[in-house]
Amino acid sequence: AGAALVVGERPVPADFPGDRAYAQVENARRELGMLASAFLGHPSRRMEVIGITGTDGKTTTTYLVDWLLTHAGLSVGRTTTVDYRFPGEEPVANNSRFTTLEAPEVQRTLAEMAAHGAQIAIVETTSSGLALHRVHGIAYDIAVFTNLTSEHLEVHGTWESYRRAKAMLFEAVDPAAPPKPVKVAARRLCVLNADDPSCAYMRGFARVDVLTYGVTVPADVSAGAVTLREDGSAYTVRFPDGVSVRIESPLVGDYNVANCLAALSVGYAHGIEPDVMAQAMATFPGVPGRMERIVAGQPFTVVVDYAHTAESLGKILRVLRPITTGRLIVVFGSAGDRDATKRAPMGAVAAREADFGIITDEDPRTEDAMDILRQIATGMEAAGAHEGERYRCIVGRRLGIEAAMRMARPGDTVLLAGKGHEQSIEIGRVKTPWDDRRVAREVLAELGLSVEV
Repeated sequence: AGAALVVGERPVPADFPGDRAYAQVENARRELGMLASAFLGHPSRRMEVIGITGTDGKTTTTYLVDWLLTHAGLSVGRTTTVDYRFPGEEPVANNSRFTTLEAPEVQRTLAEMAAHGAQIAIVETTSSGLALHRVHGIAYDIAVFTNLTSEHLEVHGTWESYRRAKAMLFEAVDPAAPPKPVKVAARRLCVLNADDPSCAYMRGFARVDVLTYGVTVPADVSAGAVTLREDGSAYTVRFPDGVSVRIESPLVGDYNVANCLAALSVGYAHGIEPDVMAQAMATFPGVPGRMERIVAGQPFTVVVDYAHTAESLGKILRVLRPITTGRLIVVFGSAGDRDATKRAPMGAVAAREADFGIITDEDPRTEDAMDILRQIATGMEAAGAHEGERYRCIVGRRLGIEAAMRMARPGDTVLLAGKGHEQSIEIGRVKTPWDDRRVAREVLAELGLSVEV
């Protein structure tokens, strides 16, 4: 097709044109990352790069770090599951359904951040992105670990392979890498969640200093006197230098205390004054599709969240339980052509933590939709919830949402879980426009429950 250079893993073909170049490499995907970086002038070497990984909390933590550093006057760009943001620009939606795109797109995004004058780029970094070398060639300076639970085994095969993929981020922070023209943080660093059982494992792969954060176990950055409220949380954060500050956050749930601690740890590494960080945390506007309330005048609470694992679903339901005076109704499913091992555990969590479950489509893709719902239902049944009494299986996500809205009464909470900010739903091989927030408002209006405020 006219390429001047071909990079491949096989020996040079016998009929390869003599006037072209061929490079044989061990891993073409890995080399693609470095080639893309070189082609674009190695953008990650021109600014500080913060990578954030973990099963849950990556996007929220990325937003928090962005908000905090920007509040402190730094020029920041970010790339997340939800969107991309370049300094001085409005965010651009990420409609790809992938958090980490292929290496050329990742490097192109970083190059655009550098062109916008970013001092810092924050990269939400997935296990798939690491294992498939999509982020190879990024010169990371700080790596952040949120937590680890079972997910994406359809990609990694085993829990150990999944955990090992996550650890690649901490290996990637190179203490011997050349200094950068933009130096913001005092040192290269790995920031780890001490409360998570995989903290020690991740620490074993760190080649630079480690800064831990936590609530339940001793950590370098710790939270105490935690108060969880319906409208947020408050806690006292103690930093390694002995300084303490009281944080008031609009984010609800103990898991968001951990996310905030991760961001505060990054802020501490950048020398930001504690009172400045407290001001930033207090004014954080939230993340689209994460614990987002739908307020349309309906006589019950509707919440949209991205929770799509047993762990994250349980966390959200446990947050909503004490602030729900009536029944807790959850609408959820599990993606097709993805990790099937999490389906029954999600059903079991819904049975334990919710009063009623509507099991419906998330993204069935090429799998039979009802087969997926039945696999989730095995977990409901095993946990003592029986069909008709505690749950229903409904193919068609809109029908599932409608069923939940019809049964909701004043004081109830309806949680729409699994889609969050996403702007499409995949049925078969067709991707159709979709937004849980929009559909929720439409259904409420159709049922005569909406009085938009």
